[in-house]
Amino acid sequence: MNLNQITVPSLDLDISIPFYEQLGLKLIVRSLPHYARFECPAGNATFSLHQTEKLPEGDGIHVYFECEHLDTYVDELIGKGIPFEELPADKPWLWREARLKDPDGNQLILYHAGDNRLNPPWRLGGVQTT
Repeated sequence: MNLNQITVPSLDLDISIPFYEQLGLKLIVRSLPHYARFECPAGNATFSLHQTEKLPEGDGIHVYFECEHLDTYVDELIGKGIPFEELPADKPWLWREARLKDPDGNQLILYHAGDNRLNPPWRLGGVQTT
């Protein structure tokens, strides 16, 4: 099994689509007003939006996008006028992360983990993957 697609809710795809295009995702399906799908710039994963009349309550959705050159990428997005809640910072779990919200309040985390994503020092069983 492989996770290669995630869908998040949106109140207005006409607002959300340009936001995700600014992040660098490529729009590949536009079925307004209910659905849009994007291709991620690296790998084979896709990301989609579905129109909803009400957003989830509480802490909500967190979506992680891994970026090889995180700091440079965040600087580029800031230059496009995209606001961040948290600029790139090293975390105790050995990832470097920056945080922002999409137009619907979904939490987006741009990060770089390198080998620590799959092989942190505390990995169960001590078995390293490649």
